[in-house]
Amino acid sequence: MTQTSPAAVVLLSGGLDSMTVAALARERGFRLMALTIDYNQRHKVELDAARRLAAALGAERHVILPVDLTAFGGSALTADIDVPKDGLKDDIPVTYVPARNTIFLSLALGWAEATGARDLFLGINALDYSGYPDCRREFIDAFEALAAVATKAGTEGDRFRVHAPLVAMTKADIVREAARLGLDAGMSWSCYDPAPGDLHCGLCDSCRLRSRGFVEAGVVDPTRYAVGPA
Repeated sequence: MTQTSPAAVVLLSGGLDSMTVAALARERGFRLMALTIDYNQRHKVELDAARRLAAALGAERHVILPVDLTAFGGSALTADIDVPKDGLKDDIPVTYVPARNTIFLSLALGWAEATGARDLFLGINALDYSGYPDCRREFIDAFEALAAVATKAGTEGDRFRVHAPLVAMTKADIVREAARLGLDAGMSWSCYDPAPGDLHCGLCDSCRLRSRGFVEAGVVDPTRYAVGPA
């Protein structure tokens, strides 16, 4: 990677998906500008994971931006609402944070325009996504259209590209891709409700999806769970 390589703003939460998408951006020849949002989430341990991943992936810059979404509430991740532990459901769970990916992508777009980057990466996926509406291809397409009319660069024809290379993958696909890229999945964090000792709880939706992905991929799961996911 050289200074003449294009830069990309990558939303790096510290999770398995964001780690994988950041590595894919690097593989495609982009210099990494990692953006982590500290929204005062209950699983703030993921911020430490994001720091580790940004360093391991050679990010040129890593910004941890405080945006306290507990002022709004409305989610088990930002309010005093219990994180569900009774298994995956078909409806949108209370761990959905209202408009989170729209907010996060808007901040990434602002940083990209300010620095001249025109590529944004995020690790959403629509197949194993816990029912979140802002993890779908329709959302990405709509945001690209918004960026074209909402920015100086866009209105001048210098359009932004929003990359979601995991959007059509299952969690097992993502685990396999992380393995192909030589990533240490144990450095990432997925759990919504950390157990004492920096353990994944093993029972929240995110833990269940993560564990199932490793099982279905046939890859050894390095995650330390307080309770083995069912």
